[in-house]
Amino acid sequence: MPASPPSFGIMHFLEQTDSVGVSVLLILIVMSLASWHVMLAKIWQQWRVRAAGRRFLATLENARAYGEVEEISAQDPHVEPFGRILARGVEACRLLGAPAAQRGFVLAAPDDFIRAALEDGIAGEAYALEKGLSVLASVGATAPFVGLFGTVWGIYHALLAIGFSGQASLDQVAGPVGEALIMTACGLAAAIPAVLAYNAFARANRNLCGRFERYAERVFTLLAVGGPGLAAAQTRTARKAQ
Repeated sequence: MPASPPSFGIMHFLEQTDSVGVSVLLILIVMSLASWHVMLAKIWQQWRVRAAGRRFLATLENARAYGEVEEISAQDPHVEPFGRILARGVEACRLLGAPAAQRGFVLAAPDDFIRAALEDGIAGEAYALEKGLSVLASVGATAPFVGLFGTVWGIYHALLAIGFSGQASLDQVAGPVGEALIMTACGLAAAIPAVLAYNAFARANRNLCGRFERYAERVFTLLAVGGPGLAAAQTRTARKAQ
C-alpha cells in the first residue's frame, strides 16, 4: 500500500515554525483586524454624515433671513458637520455685534472674519474625516513587506530542516517552501483591502469637503445679507474710514 503524501498547510507551517514566524502571522492578523475596524467605522461615519446632512440641508433650504438661520442653528444639536459649520458662522456673526472692547480685537474686514470662521469649521470637519485613514495607509504600505519577511524566515527554516534531514528531492523542498509563501499571501490579504478602502474613503472625503465649501458660501450669503452683527461691524468700519 503506497504511503500517503505528507499533509502541508497553515497548521503544519505553524507547527514547524518558531516564535518569529508565529509573531509575524499575529502581526498580520492584528493589522488586518485594525484595518477592517477602521473600514467599518468609516463606512458608518460616511453614511451618518450624508444622512444627517440631507436632513439638515432640507431644514435650511427655505431659510432666507438671518433670524431663520439663527433659529435653525439654535435648535440643531450640532451632531453633524453642516450644523457645526453653520454654528461657527452664527457665533462669528454674533461676536461681530459685540463692542470691540468685549471682543478683544478690532476688525478691519468683518466679512473676512465670517469667512475665516466658516473655513476653520470646514478644516475641523476635514480633520475629523481624515482620522483613521493613516491606519489604512500604514497597513497597505507595510503588510506586504511583513508578509515577505515571514516568507523569507519560513524558507530559511525549511531549508535548514531539509539540510539536516539530508533529503533534497523536489517533493521535500516544494512543500515547506510553499507553506512559507502563505505568509506573503497573508500580507497581501491584509494590504489589498486597506489600499482599496483608503483610496475610496479619500475620494469620498474630497467630495464631502467640496460640499462643505459650497455650503459655506451659501451660509456666508445668508449671514452677510441678514446678519445684524456683520451689518453693525461694517457700519462701524465705514465710519472709521471716513
